[in-house]
Amino acid sequence: MTIFQDKATVDETKEGGLSALVDSLCVVNNGFSGAMRRNHHNQPLPSRDVIIDVVEALRSVLFPGYFGFSGLSADSVHFHVGAVLDRIRPILEKQIKRGLCFSCSEDMFCCPVCDNRAQAVTSRFFARLPDIQRMLVADVQASYEGDPATSSPDEVIFCYPGLLAITNYRLAHELHRQEIPLIPRMITECAHSATGIDIHPGASIGNHFFIDHGTGVVIGETCVIGDRVRIYQGVTLGAKSFKLDEEGKPVKGIPRHPVVEDDVTIYSGATILGRVTIGRGSVIGGNVWLVESVPPYSHISQAEARQMLYENGDGI
Repeated sequence: MTIFQDKATVDETKEGGLSALVDSLCVVNNGFSGAMRRNHHNQPLPSRDVIIDVVEALRSVLFPGYFGFSGLSADSVHFHVGAVLDRIRPILEKQIKRGLCFSCSEDMFCCPVCDNRAQAVTSRFFARLPDIQRMLVADVQASYEGDPATSSPDEVIFCYPGLLAITNYRLAHELHRQEIPLIPRMITECAHSATGIDIHPGASIGNHFFIDHGTGVVIGETCVIGDRVRIYQGVTLGAKSFKLDEEGKPVKGIPRHPVVEDDVTIYSGATILGRVTIGRGSVIGGNVWLVESVPPYSHISQAEARQMLYENGDGI
């Protein structure tokens, strides 16, 4: 009895096994209800790597000289900004079109519609960049004024993870407002991976926003945050429960996250759940668990939060 096989037989066995494995992995529905992607458009997906490159290029436009080419002068900054925008515009437009086609509910002839919409969305997005820049400058100032450990606004721009997360959020939010699928979440999740700060692009966040330290911060999709709000690491602004449809699935898009009014400070580890309102000027202490609204200028500690739970019948 020989333990050796003919080489051709071994190769055929390997080839057959690989072919079967490839066939199995390429089944579109493989365990999912409905296709993982829409076949009838035969349209490639947006590229995560390309989106990351576009965001980094936009960062060099919003903060010229800080990111990208660092040797800018007053004479060259206009050329740099113009050249970057001219380069990335068709790239972003193509990615937006891919996202639209992927999620399009029209038939296979939708591409001209998606082409036109992608052009219009890209134009509106570019027109909003000066406003985004002004908001980010205010965010930088809020970080500089709110943190005695920083030596200058430049340090905030270069080094602070909170500003990186907010920058990605503000870019993603503009695309989310225009109902672009996939790409806004890709942008915010890139920052989430880099910083540990998870901001859904659907959240509404006002001016002079400051996230100090930042790791573990979660801001849900329907959060509304006012101006001059400051939050620390480990803060969760989440949902308490989900409304279900007739099939028992969560209803998407309904308001279910907190409203945080102007001039609120939320210290590290605080968890605020549900569509509750944190009144203007309030201070929420560290590690507080809060599921009730509080009036303006409240100061909530752990003891006060526990008392609120008992008074509303939620204590143990």
